[in-house]
Amino acid sequence: MPVPWFLLSLALGRSPVVLSLERIVGPQDTARCSPGLSCHLWDGDLFCLPGSIVSAPGPVLVPTRLQTELVLRCHQETDCGLCVRVAVHLAVRGHWEEPKDEEGIGRAADSEREEPRNASLQAQVLLSFHSYTTARCVLLEVEVPAALVQSGQSVGSVVFDCFEAALGTEVQIWSYTQPTYQKELNFTQQLPDCRGHEIRDIIQSCWALPWLNVSADGDDVHLVLDVSEEQHVGLSLYWDQVKSPTKPWWHRNLVWPLEPDSVRTSICPFRKDPRAHRNLWRAARLRLLPPRGWRLDAPCSLSAEATLCWQALGGGPCQPLVPPLSQENVTVNKALEFPLLKGHPNLCVQVSSWEKLQLQECLWSDSLGPLKDDMLLVETRGPQNNTSLCALEPSGCTPLLSRASTRAARVGEHLLQDLQSGQCLQLWDGDLGALWACPMNKYTHQRWALVWLACLLLAAVLFLLLLLKKDHVKGWLRLLKEDVHAGAAAKSRAALLLYSADDEGFERLVGALASALCQLPLRVAVDLWSRRELSAHGPLAWFHAQRRQTLQEGGVVVLLFSPGAVALCHEWLQDSASASGVHSPHDAFAASLSCVLPDFLQGRAPGRYIGAYFDSLLRPDAVPTLFRAVPVFALPSQLPDFLRALQGPGVPRPGRLADRAEQVSRALQPALDCCLRPPGTPETGREMGPEAGDRT
Repeated sequence: MPVPWFLLSLALGRSPVVLSLERIVGPQDTARCSPGLSCHLWDGDLFCLPGSIVSAPGPVLVPTRLQTELVLRCHQETDCGLCVRVAVHLAVRGHWEEPKDEEGIGRAADSEREEPRNASLQAQVLLSFHSYTTARCVLLEVEVPAALVQSGQSVGSVVFDCFEAALGTEVQIWSYTQPTYQKELNFTQQLPDCRGHEIRDIIQSCWALPWLNVSADGDDVHLVLDVSEEQHVGLSLYWDQVKSPTKPWWHRNLVWPLEPDSVRTSICPFRKDPRAHRNLWRAARLRLLPPRGWRLDAPCSLSAEATLCWQALGGGPCQPLVPPLSQENVTVNKALEFPLLKGHPNLCVQVSSWEKLQLQECLWSDSLGPLKDDMLLVETRGPQNNTSLCALEPSGCTPLLSRASTRAARVGEHLLQDLQSGQCLQLWDGDLGALWACPMNKYTHQRWALVWLACLLLAAVLFLLLLLKKDHVKGWLRLLKEDVHAGAAAKSRAALLLYSADDEGFERLVGALASALCQLPLRVAVDLWSRRELSAHGPLAWFHAQRRQTLQEGGVVVLLFSPGAVALCHEWLQDSASASGVHSPHDAFAASLSCVLPDFLQGRAPGRYIGAYFDSLLRPDAVPTLFRAVPVFALPSQLPDFLRALQGPGVPRPGRLADRAEQVSRALQPALDCCLRPPGTPETGREMGPEAGDRT
C-alpha cells in the first residue's frame, strides 16, 4: 500500500509549475517501507546492470510500479537543491513448490516441507539513475513477512530518499529486483531550471543568473559571458538539429570542461539570424578525390542533398542530371564515389539544403582544364531495347533529328554521325541509358567564319563613310573618346553615402544628391534606397556588406555631416558605452559609428573616407576635429573639388568637371530650399524638383 505523501508526486514537463516542495535536511540518503515490511539501504554507490530474466521455483518479489517526486535537500536553511524521491511498488509472483508425495517418507520430511511456507520472503531492489552529468546505482534489501507472501498480491512499497540532480537536466531511472525475474521498470524525470520563478526563489544557485550577450561584427561573432566569482558555470555550445538515434542532439562542450552545475538558462541567439546558416555553408568545401571519389567537408553535420549537373560553356544554370547520380542525402566528411566511366570538366556537383542551392563546384576543372564547348547527348533505353537520343540544352533535351531552331537541332545529323564514328566520349553507361560528350569545335568554327565575313563587310562600309565625311568624323570620334574614358573611369568608382536621418526634408536632400551623383555616372549606395534590405538584415549588417564591397572595389565612403550627425559623433566620442541607445531601424549612420570611429582613431581613414556638409545647414567649425583627418567639402560651394575627390584618378577636364558640378548644383537647389523653408510653409511642385520621388 503506497505511503500517503506520495499522492503529491509531480509529473513535470519541459516548463513545469513547481508547487511547495517538501524539505529534507542533511546529506544522508535514507530508505523506508510500507507498514509490515522491513528494508535496509546499503551504504555507498554500486555498479549494477540488469541481468537476464530468470525463472524461480518459489515465490519472488518483483517491482510493479515506479513513482517519483521532487523534494528539496537542504544543507543549510538557504542552501537547498533539487532531489528526486523514488517509490517502488512491489508484488509477489509465483507459489511455493509442492514436492511429490512418495511412500516411505516419514514425518520428519513432512515437517521440513512445511518450514518454507512459514519463512519470510527476501529480495534485493536496485535503483539506477542516469543524467548527463552523473550516474548512480543504489541497493535496497526488502523483507516481506510470511503472512503477506501470497501470489499476485501487492505487498507495499519501498521509498528511497533521494537522488540529487542538476537543475534543468533529464534523469532516467530504472528499477528491478535481483535476480531479475521480469523486465525492469523505467521512468524519465525532467527537472525544472532557473527560469521558473518558484525555483529561482528557493534555490540559492539561481539567485544570480549569468548574463550572456552575443553580437555580430561582419563575419565575426563575439560572445560575452558575465559571471560572478562565486558562481561555477559550465557553458556548452550546441548545434540545433533534428534528433535521431545515430546523431546525438548535443555535440561537445566548446568552451571549458563541463562541471556538474545547474542549467540556468538556454539562449539560441542565431535562430532568426540567416547569417549563421550562411556562414556555416561558407565554411563547407567540395573536394575531388582521384580517380572517381569526392567529399563534402563541413565543420559539423549538415542536412544536404547532392546531384551531378552539366555546365555549358556559354553560361547559364548548371542542368541537373538524374542519371547517373540521383538526388540523395550526403554524409559530410566522408569519401563518396561517382558512378562514372570518365570525368569531364563540364560535369559539376550541386549541393542543396532545404531545396536551396548552397554549393556548386566543377571538381574536374583543376585536373582536366577549363570548360569545353561540348554537347551532352542523353541516350535513353526502353524496355524493348528501344533507344532514343537527345541533346541537353538550356531549353530542355532536344531530339537530334527534330526541326527545332536550336543549336543541337541544326547540327543533329552531324552529331549522330560523330557518335556512330566514335568521336564522342562516353561518360556513363547504365541499364536505363548512357551519357556522351560530343565536341562542337568544328561546328563553331564554321559559324565564326560567317561572322568574320560579315564583320569584314561592315568594316569596309564604315571605311568608305569615313573617307566621305572625314572632318565631321574626326570631331565626333574625339568627343566619343573623351566620353568613353571619362565614363570608364567613373564606372570603376563606387561611393557609399552615410548620413543621419534628421528629418524628412534632409532625407529628401540626401536623395537628390545621390540621384545627381548617379548621373555622372557614379555607383552610389545609400540606405535610403535599401529600406527593405535594412529591415530584413539590420543597419549594421547592411553597412558592413556595403563598406566591404565599396573598399574592395577601390571606392570611397562619404560621411555627410548634419546637426544630427554631429550630435551622434559627439555622443560616441564622449561615451561610446552609452551611445548604443535606441535609434531608427533604418539609421545606418548611428550603426556605422562603431566601425567608422576606429578607422579614424587608428589612422586608416585617409584615402578611404571623405566628408561633406551643406554650408547653409552647418557651420564649418561644427565638424568634429577627429574627422578633419580627411578632406571635408562644403556643398554646393565646393562641388567641383568634391566631385574630383569622388571620381578619383582619371577625372575629366576642368571645364567638363565644372559643367557636371553645375548640373549637380541645379539638382540640389529645390531640395535645399525645402530644408531652409520655415515650418508650415507650403511646397510647390516646381520647388520639389524631379528627384523628390524618384527613390524611396
